[in-house]
Amino acid sequence: MTSSDCTGNLKEALIDTLHNVLSPQSSIRLEAEQQIKVFQVTEEFGVHLAEVALDRNGNLAVRQLASVLLQQYVEAHWYEGSQKFQVPECPESSKQKIRQILPQGLYDPSRKVRCCIAYALSCIGAWDWPDNWPAFFSLITDAITSGDEDGTHGAMRVLTEFSKDIDDSIVTKVAPIVLPEMYNIFCQDQKYSIRTRGRAVEIFKNLASAISLMGEFNRNLAKQLLYPSLPPFIQAMLKVLHTPDGPMVDCGLRRDILKALTMLVTNVPRQMVEYLPDVLSFVWHSLTTSAHAYVSCTVNCREHAADAVNSDGEVLGFENLVYSLFEFVDALLHHKKHRDLILPSMADLIYYLILYMQLTEHQIETFNADADAYVEFEDDESFAYSVRASAVELLRSLQQDLPATYCTCIVAAVERHIHKADEARSGGDICWWKLYEAVLFAVSVSADCLLKEVFCRRVTFNLDSFVEAVVKKSLDPSLPSYLCGKALYCGSELAMALDTATIDSLLHCLASALQLSSPPVVRVSAIRSVSGFCDLFNGNKESWVQARLRSLEGKEELASLAPPAAFSCKQSSELLRPYLGAIVEGLVLLTTQSPSEMMALALERLLLLVGLDASLSSPYLSRVSSLCLAVFIKASHDPVLVSLVQDLLQELCTHPANNNAMQQKFFPTLVSLLNSSTDKVPSGVHAVALDMLTVLVRCCQNPDKDTLMMHATFPAVVNRTLHTDDLSAQQNGGECLRAFIAVAADHVVTWRDEEGRSGLDWVVDVCHELLSPSAPDAAAGFVGRLVTALIHHLSSQLGDGLHRLLRAVLSKLQSTETLMVVQNLTVVFAQLVHRQLEDVLDFLSSVPGPEGDSALSFVLTLWCAKQHAFYGGYERKVTVLALAKMLEHGVLTGDARLQAILVPGDQIISSEGGVRTRSQAAARPEQWTRVPLLVKLFKLVIYELFHVIEINMAKDDDPDDDDEDEGWEDDDGADDDPSALYTSDLLKDNSHRTSDVVDDEDDPDAAADPLSSVQLQPYLTNFIRTFAQHPAYAMFTPHLNPHEKEVLTSIRVPIV
Repeated sequence: MTSSDCTGNLKEALIDTLHNVLSPQSSIRLEAEQQIKVFQVTEEFGVHLAEVALDRNGNLAVRQLASVLLQQYVEAHWYEGSQKFQVPECPESSKQKIRQILPQGLYDPSRKVRCCIAYALSCIGAWDWPDNWPAFFSLITDAITSGDEDGTHGAMRVLTEFSKDIDDSIVTKVAPIVLPEMYNIFCQDQKYSIRTRGRAVEIFKNLASAISLMGEFNRNLAKQLLYPSLPPFIQAMLKVLHTPDGPMVDCGLRRDILKALTMLVTNVPRQMVEYLPDVLSFVWHSLTTSAHAYVSCTVNCREHAADAVNSDGEVLGFENLVYSLFEFVDALLHHKKHRDLILPSMADLIYYLILYMQLTEHQIETFNADADAYVEFEDDESFAYSVRASAVELLRSLQQDLPATYCTCIVAAVERHIHKADEARSGGDICWWKLYEAVLFAVSVSADCLLKEVFCRRVTFNLDSFVEAVVKKSLDPSLPSYLCGKALYCGSELAMALDTATIDSLLHCLASALQLSSPPVVRVSAIRSVSGFCDLFNGNKESWVQARLRSLEGKEELASLAPPAAFSCKQSSELLRPYLGAIVEGLVLLTTQSPSEMMALALERLLLLVGLDASLSSPYLSRVSSLCLAVFIKASHDPVLVSLVQDLLQELCTHPANNNAMQQKFFPTLVSLLNSSTDKVPSGVHAVALDMLTVLVRCCQNPDKDTLMMHATFPAVVNRTLHTDDLSAQQNGGECLRAFIAVAADHVVTWRDEEGRSGLDWVVDVCHELLSPSAPDAAAGFVGRLVTALIHHLSSQLGDGLHRLLRAVLSKLQSTETLMVVQNLTVVFAQLVHRQLEDVLDFLSSVPGPEGDSALSFVLTLWCAKQHAFYGGYERKVTVLALAKMLEHGVLTGDARLQAILVPGDQIISSEGGVRTRSQAAARPEQWTRVPLLVKLFKLVIYELFHVIEINMAKDDDPDDDDEDEGWEDDDGADDDPSALYTSDLLKDNSHRTSDVVDDEDDPDAAADPLSSVQLQPYLTNFIRTFAQHPAYAMFTPHLNPHEKEVLTSIRVPIV
């Protein structure tokens, strides 16, 4: 049989298999899917898929399936640098055939086939052009200008996908070809459809965004490639914006244009200055005219709007245009120079934003059927997107950037809307309440900003009148539930400025609204209202008032005025006591009888109530702890609910009187779950139970270490960790044992099982099990922390077991490529460097490495290669301080073991210059210089200093960050202190410590480590300055690259 016969038979077999994949019979379909996996490794698989997909005489369903499989095949087997790459790689001979025939698919009459082919072509072009497929762009441009509607659509899809993931290796070659072509297509409204011209705008936006972002590092790039194209394209887009709807323009095209203009305002604001007045005139006009259509068609469903649909099936209604309008205004707010353009129209803008915030009929129907959907909809951090949510986000941006003007304007807008709603109500309009609800929502969103401005007397707002006339009247149970609930929530947000009688009436309404007899949407709003009252009664009002008074210091014209009387009224927590029982009981009942979203919301509010003064919350702690156990048993599969239960447990543990009861409730239940076989409990329960035990072991005050913890819980934890295939259970088991070591190390050592083995022996066994080279990397994700805890607390008791543990750590390091595992295990050696430097160097030098050299060379080479990629403030701090200590040791002692090691230094940049394409990068792998280990350590110390300087500068740029971390210059005078010479001295120097002991870390062991309190910037600055005074410094500077020299210059260290 000839090769062509084999190929033909294979293709026929593939077609038969594709038919079977579409079979309604599951057995046939599953067998065919397995057969496809077999075909996938054959050399001609991609070619045959392309031929089947492009055969217009074939079955359409089979062709569509073949095109989808071809798209997946290209992603997985075309280029080994792809994130989805799987072996084998498609042979070059097959690639050539596919590149030859696949462009025909751009003209295919089937849109689904055409789209899949276009995506595959965009991937191939991104990887192969220009080196391996120089004709790629000419084929695409030919299709665009062919006059064939299908060909134009297919080619534009290619460019759309291609432009989404473009990088600096090809952008300089792509932009000169594509940008002029997109401009021509956009301007030729007689030749190209609205959707094709919209695609042209999207492609322009993608390319312009990529170029402008790259321009931050190479300014000439934007000047050469982008700026010449901007004026004509922007002017053409502005012309379309002001063109009435018709066959050449619709709201979908306007949306695409606004997205492009928003990107330009964000990325190249200077180039947009002259065009902004023209754009804003369109934005204001569209916002006002669209508002009335939106209210009539969408909010109240009194009219029907016929929305356009694009080629992907996306609805292009004016709601999508409204999103783009809001995004454009928000982009202006991010640039101080552009904010002034908004000020003249700000009052009207806020007025119309409140109109857009009204609930729609469709939303009301949805929420009436599903209260959980309403919870998510009202959540400030919800992923659910709507016009209402978009309007609220813009309101938040306005009040953040222009607070005084914003508050003046929103007060005026509220008065206008209330008057308008009252007129509508008098006129018999049944939808009048929606405007009231939107006003209450807007005031709730603005409450903090509004109260600050009222307190400082920069804004006049009669809060008492608003509460009486709007809030209290809207609490009438006969009114729509959405209005009642929003009124209660608004009242809670204004609680800081309300008198005692009003607070009392609102608390009464809150207690009633939390009962099961209340409508679901009222209960949701009532639950959310709890947080406002908790802020009032836990002392936040006093601190809030003091903060406002401090803000007025130095402002004589305001400081001389007394704050409004309502703010000086102290609210006693006794006001809450009569209602607290009903509130807690209502939340407990809602937690047990509500869907998951409402359950989570109720648990969050219970956490706030438990955190109130103990005299208030103590009578209800037992009830809440019982609820926690019930929720855990019922919803152990839900990570959000479990996390909330754990937070509640931590808070409950701060109340000593409740500790014993909690231990008696939780420990036996959790131990029982751990001792249950896997087939008798839901999947994942063991991992969650171990996580819960970790919280209890660490947080319980005066735990029963002998009976509950050691004799019952500890052996259950060890047994489950050693006898499970669940990776999460293995990780959590290791973390739970680390908690035992941290809290009850002595008890772990003295505990014995029936055979006389100690608890320490069992913990070491767990470490060896998790560190086994045959164990999955995920199991060892946190085992380094457990090993470190053993070394820290029980080093003397480990004896020879310490070396066995370290050998296991080495073995795992040699077998893993997972960064998290490498970092976790490297920290073990970093901690040993800090505690037992000579011992760890002796140990690593005495153990052979994987390539014949010492383990010391292996560990330090790997460490140096990965240090820049380590993450987590604590881990990076511990490792870089250890590197500095080794550098100090190597320089001062001349340790031959360190001086003999060579490691990769800097990347060797090709002399050819220019940007390498993907194919060139694959053909010529990166090369690195070789430098002495001590030189690399010094380079890494410089790199980490630069890294922390960037972080601190970012904090300084954040107006909401109160930290006074230094930027590039260090003026603390430490360089003038001759006594702080080296690492050991600097670590003893309290001037480099901070009360913020852990940087973005919640780990209690990390918080207890003195290293975590070291401020890296002054410490590393001092270390480098001191090192520069050593005679050996002159031998290091020749190895430094320009960037490293720049960092040294910035801290006033001379380059020898």
